[in-house]
Amino acid sequence: MLKKKPAYRVAVVGATGAVGAEMIEVLEERKFPVEVLRPLASSRSAGGTVSFQGAELSVKLLTKGSFEGIDLALFSAGSDVSKEFAPIAAKAGAVVIDNSAAWRMDKDVPLVVPEVNPHDLAWHKGIIANPNCSTIQMVVALKPLHDAVRVKRIVVTTFQSVSGTGKEAMDELMEECKDLLGFKQPRPKVYPYQIAFNCLPHIDEFLSSGYTKEEMKLVHETRKIMGDSSIQVTATTVRVPIYIGHSESVNIETERKLSPNEARAILSTAPGVQVYDDPAHAIYPMPLDVSGKDDVYIGRIREDESIPNGLNLWVVADNLRKGAALNAVQIAELLVR
Repeated sequence: MLKKKPAYRVAVVGATGAVGAEMIEVLEERKFPVEVLRPLASSRSAGGTVSFQGAELSVKLLTKGSFEGIDLALFSAGSDVSKEFAPIAAKAGAVVIDNSAAWRMDKDVPLVVPEVNPHDLAWHKGIIANPNCSTIQMVVALKPLHDAVRVKRIVVTTFQSVSGTGKEAMDELMEECKDLLGFKQPRPKVYPYQIAFNCLPHIDEFLSSGYTKEEMKLVHETRKIMGDSSIQVTATTVRVPIYIGHSESVNIETERKLSPNEARAILSTAPGVQVYDDPAHAIYPMPLDVSGKDDVYIGRIREDESIPNGLNLWVVADNLRKGAALNAVQIAELLVR
């Protein structure tokens, strides 16, 4: 845990990116006790400014000496940066909360979702991993059900917004929409194909198994966070032309039967969850509903009639907030509590 102080010196690595900017915004919104905020970035982005608590702060170049006197370092600058600089920050005395995939499956690094496994923070050694965005919202939805009836198997298909790739992807979607509406042929650079008015069943690199790295993150991270290596998980991840908000179609098989009404009752009292489920009145969560919201929204809860103990759920969350920035700040809040 962090040493108890009235306020903390906080560094944000990748401060000008989509998630880094959201981290700074969430720190301010939730009134995290910040004495000094040190925004850091690569040479490409250093020299700009970010707003925090009414002040314009200069973004400094990330170097090995950037963490002198820092208590807490929030990283959102990619795996290569995290592998190089997270150990340097930890050695300098900071507690690192890293949003990349660099440390998630390291046996010595806790992978934490505060609503699911806050107890794992007790054994951190200076670096804590923030899970993948699609994993976070799924385990927030499933942990209360797992505690009640044990989830044996998960089949998940994700519909992930372009903000999960970053600001350049968001800009590309905007430009492609303009091109198409102007009867011009888009020229994709971030994605292998046009994303506007299209869906790409391709997130991260393909593996020899035919799965992508993103799909296998859902498999391995879910087991580590839930503390149950026996859960069977299979995933298909799809990039869709939406700016913010990931959606997931989640099918679960449980050890004991759970009715949809029982599931709604359990989820309605679960931390970080909003049940938004009345199909008769066209009430179900959508990315437009959740943008800027902190909770994970769940709807379309219904029995899977093809197996004895199965349920289907539709799970939606703001991937920049709960899927990244908010989860990291919530971890920080637990550390200083």
